[in-house]
Amino acid sequence: MAAAEENTSLFLIFILTMIALPLVPYTIMRLCRAASEKAKTIHCRCSGCHRSGKYRKSIYKRISNFSTCSNLTIVLLWIVMIFLVYYIKHVSREVQVFEPFSILGLEAGASESEIKKSYRRLSIQYHPDKNPDPEAHKYFIEYISKAYQALTDPVSRENYEKYGHPDGRQGMQMGIALPKFLLNIDGASGGIMLLGIVGFCILLPLMIAVIYLSRSSKYTGNYVMHQTLSTYYYFMKPSLAPSKVMDVFIKAAEYMEMPVRRSDDEPLQKLFVAVRSELNLDLKNIKTEQAKFWKQHPSLVKMELLIQAHLTRESFVLTPALLKDYRRMLELAPRLLEELVKIAVLPRNPHGFGWLRPATGVIELSQNIIQAVPLSARKATGGNSEGIAPFLQLPHFTEATVKKIARKKIRAFQELCDMSVEDRAALLTQVAGLSEEQARDVELVIDMIPSIEVEIKCETEGEEGIQEGDVVTMYAWVSLQRCNGLTAALPHCPNFPFHKEENFWLLLADAASNDVWLSQKVSFMDEATAITAASKAIQETQEALGASAKDIGIAVREAVDRVKKGSRLVMGKFQAPAEGTHNLTSFCLCDSWIGCDTKTSFKLKVLKRSRAGTRGHVPEEGPVAAAEDGIEEEEEEEEEEYDDYESEYSDDEEEEKNKGKGKGRVANGAAHQGGNSDIDSGSGSDE
Repeated sequence: MAAAEENTSLFLIFILTMIALPLVPYTIMRLCRAASEKAKTIHCRCSGCHRSGKYRKSIYKRISNFSTCSNLTIVLLWIVMIFLVYYIKHVSREVQVFEPFSILGLEAGASESEIKKSYRRLSIQYHPDKNPDPEAHKYFIEYISKAYQALTDPVSRENYEKYGHPDGRQGMQMGIALPKFLLNIDGASGGIMLLGIVGFCILLPLMIAVIYLSRSSKYTGNYVMHQTLSTYYYFMKPSLAPSKVMDVFIKAAEYMEMPVRRSDDEPLQKLFVAVRSELNLDLKNIKTEQAKFWKQHPSLVKMELLIQAHLTRESFVLTPALLKDYRRMLELAPRLLEELVKIAVLPRNPHGFGWLRPATGVIELSQNIIQAVPLSARKATGGNSEGIAPFLQLPHFTEATVKKIARKKIRAFQELCDMSVEDRAALLTQVAGLSEEQARDVELVIDMIPSIEVEIKCETEGEEGIQEGDVVTMYAWVSLQRCNGLTAALPHCPNFPFHKEENFWLLLADAASNDVWLSQKVSFMDEATAITAASKAIQETQEALGASAKDIGIAVREAVDRVKKGSRLVMGKFQAPAEGTHNLTSFCLCDSWIGCDTKTSFKLKVLKRSRAGTRGHVPEEGPVAAAEDGIEEEEEEEEEEYDDYESEYSDDEEEEKNKGKGKGRVANGAAHQGGNSDIDSGSGSDE
C-alpha cells in the first residue's frame, strides 16, 4: 500500500513538472510583453479618439481583453499547478531516517539503565495493553520496540551500527510515476496503460507536429498566407498606379476566404450607391461599368465595397454581419499592406532594384485606410498638389471646412501647421466655424503629427571615393520631432478600430528610372532595441576600419545619444553603378499619417574603376578614408515625384508610354552594372 501511494505521488510530481516546464517561461514572456505594450500606449487625446473606445480602460473591456483563449488556458494551468502542489505536500510522506536514541528520547551514548528506563516509560504510554489506539500500537511495534532492540540486543546493535537499521540491510524501493490503478496490469488497466503510452508518446507529438506543419505551410512569419504573397507577386507591376493598388490589395487569400452570404446582396447594393463615386467607373458608360463591376468575384466586390465604406466613413450603414467582416478586413489590412510594400521593393530586374511607383502607392493606400480618407481626396485641386487628404485626417474637418480656410490663402497642409497657435486658433474658430473645444482637438492632433528629417551618407568602406563596382554602404539617420515633444506615439486614427503603431519606410531610389536601390522599415516605438542595433552597427563598422577602442567608444556614445534624442540609424549596402553622377532621392514615407512624408535628393558621384581586387566585396583591411566628396546633399521643398498627384490617376496607356521612356533613359547606364549576383539582393530590404 505504501509503495502504491508513493507511486501515485511520483505521478503527480511528474505531471506537475511537465506542466511547469513550459508554463513558467511562457507566463514570464507574456508578462514582459504586456509590460512593453503598456509602455507604448501614448496615444492621441482628442475627443474623437476618446469616443472610439480603443484606449478606454473600462472594467468590461479589461475583462474582455483578458478573457482570450490563451489567457484563460494559462490561468487554468496555474490553478491546476497550485492544486497539485497542495495535494502533493499533504499526501506524500517524507522518508525518515531510523534514529533509535531520538525515538526513545535519549541523547547519543546513553547508558543501558537509561535506555531501559526510557523504554518502560514509553511502554506505559504506547503499549497496546495501556493504549487501545491502533496508531499507538503501530508506533510501539515499528519504532519503540525496534529502537530498544537495536540498543540492547548485540546482533541488532551490530546491524544498526553497520547498516543503520536493526533488521540489517534494507532493500531499495523503486517507484514508477504512474497512478495506482494503472499498476494492476490486468485486462482493463493494461489497456488503459497501453492507450496512455501510445497517446502521450506517439499521438500527442504527432498531432502537434501536424498542426505546426500545416500552419507553417499556410502562413508566413507575419501571419500572412503564402497564397496571398504569391498573388501579390503575380499582380505587382512596375507601372502600377496608386489608383490600381486597391485592385491588387483586395485579392489577398484572407479576404477571398471570407464568406459571401445571400443576405448581404441588398446591403451591398445600397453601399454601392453610396460609394459609387469612389470606384473609378466611367461615367459615360455607367451601365456597362456597373455590370462589369458586379460580374467580378463576389469576394472582390464585397471587399472593395467594405474598404470604400471605410474610406468614405459610411460604415454606419452596414448590417451586423457585414460589420463583423468589415472589422476583420481592417484588422488584417496593416500586415497585408506591409507585405505588399515588401513585394513592391523586392529586387526584380537584372540590377537588383525594386519598383518605386507601386511602393509609394501601397504606402499611400495604407495612409488613407488608417485615416479613413477617400483616395479621390489626393487629387490635386486649386494649385495644391497634395489635395485635401491631409486636412481630412484632422478632427472636425470636412471639405467645406477646407474651402473656408482656403479663402484665407491656406491651401497647403504645411501652411496650416506652420501657423502660430494663436493665429491657427483664430482661423479655426472665426473662419472655419469650429468651436473652441473642436479647435483644441485640432491643435492636439497637429502636435502629434511627426516631422521627419533624413541625413544620408554613402561611402566605400576603407577606400577613397566611390568607384564603379564597389560595394557602397549607406548610412542614414532618420530623425523625428513632434510639437508635443514625444518620440514614440500611436497615431491619431479614430475611425480605425484597432491599435496601430506608426511605421516609416526609407526608400533610396532613382525616381527617373522607377528603381528602388535600398529599402528599410523604421520604427520609433522601441528605443532600447534601436540603441542596441545602432551601437552594434557602429561598433562593427569602426572595427572593420581599424579604429582604436577609444574612438569606437566615442562613436558608439554619439550614436546612443542621437537615438535617445529621437533618431534611428538605417544602414544598407548596394553595388555602385556605372561611372557618372546619379541623381538619387531618399523617400521617408509614413504608413499612418498623410502629409508628413519627406524627400531628400542627393547626387552620387561614381568614378571610373582604377583599383583592383575590391569589386563585389567589402575590403577587410585598408586605409580609412571618407568618401563624402562623392555625395552632394540638397533638400527639396515639398515637391512630388511626379508633376502632380492627378497624373497618378491617368490612364494605363499613358503610364506604359511614360514607363517605356524611362526605361530608354537608363538602358545605356544599366549595361555596365554587371556582377550583381555577388551582393545579397535583399540587404537593403526589411526581410
